[in-house]
Amino acid sequence: MPTEPDTIELSLHELRDIAGYAADCARRVLPLFEQSHPADTRPRDAIDAARTFAGGSPRTAELRKRAWAAYKAAAEAASPAAADAARAASHAAAAAYLHPKASAHQVKHILGAAAHAARAEELAHAADAGEPASGEARHLAAQALERARRQAPAAVTTVLGRLPAAPPGGGRVGEFLRILDAALRG
Repeated sequence: MPTEPDTIELSLHELRDIAGYAADCARRVLPLFEQSHPADTRPRDAIDAARTFAGGSPRTAELRKRAWAAYKAAAEAASPAAADAARAASHAAAAAYLHPKASAHQVKHILGAAAHAARAEELAHAADAGEPASGEARHLAAQALERARRQAPAAVTTVLGRLPAAPPGGGRVGEFLRILDAALRG
């Protein structure tokens, strides 16, 4: 019985396109973080580093450092929307470290910024983070996912086609990840 390969092909050009896409997704919700943390540049720095890599700069330890810094900013954020905006930025910089492994987990590296950006949009318009999202908040999240689907470069769909579908779990962000993954594969 044939088995699935352990690795996939992944070119530097595809990696750059994916990082650029992730940076664009995260940049849309950056104001949700910056309005409550105007002096904290960690998410912006992560997005800028991802964009720089996408533009042709080498993948460096500084890029990984900025991804982790944005992740830490999310843990310190004043609101759930700001936290997901910072997580989107972290995922944008981390997208440069997508591995050529045939693992469903790698889908998170490709679509994590878009999924967290959609969640940030939803949370920013929710009456209370502990309550179910309002119709308007759900609609804005759906619009963010549709925008992410439309703006995905060919490299995103090509590389997703080499990977298993997005994994289960992950709460609302995981749900958004699976919705976007299915839409891009469809």
